[in-house]
Amino acid sequence: MARRRERAESPMSGERAAPVTPAEGAATAAPGRGANEPGEHAIWEDRTRVFLQPIAAPSILGLFGFAAATMMVGAWQAGWYGDATTPMIIWPFALFAGGLAQFLAGMWAYRARDGLATAMHGIWGAFWLAWGLFFMLISVGAVPLASAPVLGSVRQGFAFWFVALAVITGMGALAALGESLMLALLLGCLAVGAGFTSAGFWAGSTWPLDVGGWLFVASAVLALYVAGAMMMENSFGRTILPLFKTRRGGNVPGRRAARPLEYPQGQPGVKIGQ
Repeated sequence: MARRRERAESPMSGERAAPVTPAEGAATAAPGRGANEPGEHAIWEDRTRVFLQPIAAPSILGLFGFAAATMMVGAWQAGWYGDATTPMIIWPFALFAGGLAQFLAGMWAYRARDGLATAMHGIWGAFWLAWGLFFMLISVGAVPLASAPVLGSVRQGFAFWFVALAVITGMGALAALGESLMLALLLGCLAVGAGFTSAGFWAGSTWPLDVGGWLFVASAVLALYVAGAMMMENSFGRTILPLFKTRRGGNVPGRRAARPLEYPQGQPGVKIGQ
C-alpha cells in the first residue's frame, strides 16, 4: 500500500501510477471541478469526454429554399405572370426547393437546438411538400383537374391550409422577437400573407389573394436578406449585414454575432441556436 501511494505521489519518477479508487478520486478532486459535489459526480466529471459534430446554420439552406419557392408562387398568385396552368409547371421546383430542402433544414435545426427554426422550416417545408405533391397528382391525372384551386374561386378546403399556416407562423413571429427583429418581421409578413390567402380562397375573392401574393413576395425578399446575412457571417466570421438581434453585439458590422461557448461548465463547447 505504501509502494502504491509512493507511485501515485511521484509521477515524475518514470514509474506508472496505480489506478485511483473512486473514494480516493473523490477526496482529491480538483477545486472547481466537482470538489463540492458528491464523490461519484466528481469522478464522472473528471472522466467525461464531449465529442462535438459542428454543423453549419441550417436556416441558410431553409430560408433560401423558402425564398425561391415562395417568391415564384407568390408572384403568380399576385397576377404578375402565368395563368391557371402555371402550377403544373412550377410544382417540381416548389416540391424540392421549398419542400424537401426546407424540411431537411428543419430537421438539422433540431440538431442545432433551435426550436424556432425547427418549427418554422418544418411546417413550411411540409406545406411545400404537400403543395407540390398535390399539383403533381393533378398533372399526372391521379386527381381531377377540377379540384385544383383556381384564383378567384371558392376553395374552402384549400383555405384551411393557410389558416393553420397563419396561426403557427404568427406564433413563430412572436417567438422570434426574442431572437431577431428581421426574423420576426419576416415571419409576421408571412403570417399576414397566409391569412389574406386563406380569406381569398374562403370567399372566392381575388383582391385578398393579390395582397397575399404581394406579402409572400415581400417575405421571400426578407428571407433572402436573412439567409444572406447568416451565410456572410459564417463565411467572414463576423457580422456583415445586421439582423437586429436582441443581443446588441450581433448587430455591429465587424463583430461576432454569437459566443461560441454557451455552457462552460455543464456542456462545454455546445452552442444552442444558429
